[in-house]
Amino acid sequence: MTDGRTAQVHSGESLLFLTDEQLRQGIEAMFFAYRGFTADPDRILAELAYGRAHHRAIHFINRAPGTTVNNLLAILGVTKQSLNRVLRTLIADGLVESRVGTLDKRERHLFLTEDGHALEARLSDAQRARMRVAFREAGPEAVAGFRKVLEAMMDADMRRCYLRLKDNSG
Repeated sequence: MTDGRTAQVHSGESLLFLTDEQLRQGIEAMFFAYRGFTADPDRILAELAYGRAHHRAIHFINRAPGTTVNNLLAILGVTKQSLNRVLRTLIADGLVESRVGTLDKRERHLFLTEDGHALEARLSDAQRARMRVAFREAGPEAVAGFRKVLEAMMDADMRRCYLRLKDNSG
């Protein structure tokens, strides 16, 4: 008979020696989970003829109001041309406001408008609802483990960026 601690140690040890098949199953699970995670926002974005790049820009502008275009470029890892195309659309549609920097006139600081906040809330509400159900089903230990796995998969630069955003949340 084993107690809970022994079972946890054993299951933790077995994770250190995953087979290629177990890793493939993890990769596929992540792929299908990502499809589910993006499905609800994709439907909302399609109504507006927007894509995931628009969603990511809106998300990170919301998370860091006043962020610069260069900072957003670093977070999203896209080309300047690609981001400019997305921002032009969001600005023209009245969802994002671009303000000239007060210290450096070359900088552009990005803010969501009232309509931008409303769209961001719709997109995030859909994803939060899906995550809330999944986290509730999995339980607190699984949630903590999931976060550890995601953070361990991040490149060092992305992890620093993620931790900065996480530290700045209110």
